[in-house]
Amino acid sequence: MAQVVVRNVSKVHIPLKGEPLLALHGVSFHVEDNEFFSIVGPSGCGKTTLLNLLAGFETPTRGELLVGGQTIREPGWERAVVFQEYALFPWYTVVQNIAYGLKRKRLPEAEQRDLTDHYIGLVGLRGFEKRYPRELSGGMRQRVSIARALAVKPSILLMDEPFASLDIQTREFMQDELLKIWQRERKTVIFVTHSIDEAIKLSDRVAIMTPRPGHIEEIKTVDSARPRDMTHAAMVQLAADVKRWLRQQLFESTPA
Repeated sequence: MAQVVVRNVSKVHIPLKGEPLLALHGVSFHVEDNEFFSIVGPSGCGKTTLLNLLAGFETPTRGELLVGGQTIREPGWERAVVFQEYALFPWYTVVQNIAYGLKRKRLPEAEQRDLTDHYIGLVGLRGFEKRYPRELSGGMRQRVSIARALAVKPSILLMDEPFASLDIQTREFMQDELLKIWQRERKTVIFVTHSIDEAIKLSDRVAIMTPRPGHIEEIKTVDSARPRDMTHAAMVQLAADVKRWLRQQLFESTPA
């Protein structure tokens, strides 16, 4: 049985003023245990809305979302989220930020220290334990966010464009670091990104969303061992196929 099942999900946003907005329509897919699954699509297609539904921050207008056969009704520790904008507490040090969820779970202090120390080492932040977010680079802040998410021992990691605000060199470095972390401690990862190359580099499968209302009509399997050379002919061809498909979707959705 798939770990995550999204079945015929639609979402309508009801604003205080103006017309209702259909963000998602009839979205269906499944994600296997420990799979790295990415979602790409044009701006405004509902990628973040879909991730919020999986996190339990919002509820679907229609359809259902299941984890382990159970309906998602609210946020849960088994689903940790890494946001694009880090979402760190500026008044907390690296250690305090990573330990935040552990305190909320009311774990014994000795266990909190052990887990925090483990994940500081895993993400390569030894020596920065007492630094504040303002003293860290963007890549290091995102490492803190990833460590904080992993520390609560989720089975599913939801990542909403976590590297979008980084420069290209740091972004590529963080992609490599994320893969190393994922290979050491396997989780199911659902990764939202605008970057087709990033999705292909990281993922087992890539779901492509149509323009709003978002709908998944195509899921590509990436049959290549990691680490992947994105200049290899097969990777270049796959990226070109996805980009061509998206351009066609955008062309068809644009009013004449």
